[in-house]
Amino acid sequence: MSRVNHGVPSHARHTKVIKKAKGYYGRRKNCYRTAVQAVEKAGQYAYIGRKQKKRNFRALWIQRINAAARMHGMTYSRFMNGIKLSGIELDRKILADIAARDEAAFAAIAKTVQAALDKADKAAA
Repeated sequence: MSRVNHGVPSHARHTKVIKKAKGYYGRRKNCYRTAVQAVEKAGQYAYIGRKQKKRNFRALWIQRINAAARMHGMTYSRFMNGIKLSGIELDRKILADIAARDEAAFAAIAKTVQAALDKADKAAA
């Protein structure tokens, strides 16, 4: 029985890794061993980044809502409490978009929220 060489499959495996490492700097792009390490680490960063992206966008939305709410004399936490009390079912993404693009609409929402907060404060007192 003849001896089997694994030249074709291993070359294909190497090519796949080198292709993923395209654009890397130095030996990381053309030496298989270093390319394997670089591609693996890049995959780890990508995986972590997909989780961080969600956090970062939520933080951005909160900052935008806070800035717009403060222009109407409220803090972010008071504004979000008023949103819940007034029964407005808009998430942070949509509220941030409205705050950034349509000041008149956000002013109307802020007015409704302020009315709900005033009503809740009178009920508590």
